[in-house]
Amino acid sequence: MIAMSTMDDELNEIRKRRLAEIQRQQAQNQQPDIQAAYQQEQAKAEMEAQKQAILRQILTPEARERLTTLKMSRPALGEQLEMQLISLAQSGRLPSQISDEQLKNLLMKMQPKKRKTSITRV
Repeated sequence: MIAMSTMDDELNEIRKRRLAEIQRQQAQNQQPDIQAAYQQEQAKAEMEAQKQAILRQILTPEARERLTTLKMSRPALGEQLEMQLISLAQSGRLPSQISDEQLKNLLMKMQPKKRKTSITRV
């Protein structure tokens, strides 16, 4: 009986050591993940700040307001328009700031043509 009790104690001790080792490994593995996520967030925030700085330079305040409203209602279209405007600015194809009217025209060109459907009964 004493041998069984000793074996149980040894088994419990091994389990405790293994559990502590696993917890230590998980803690070490989580730190790089947290750092990577933090760095990724930092990079994303920096890119967003650069994008906003470029947009401030190439859009009038009214056009920026319209773009912000568009991004709230249709995020994909807003992002697409932002990328298009930034690429135009970086390639030097924008002679001056884009006004609200010019932005409206760009949006109209980007929108697919709506097909008018009519139903006729025979």
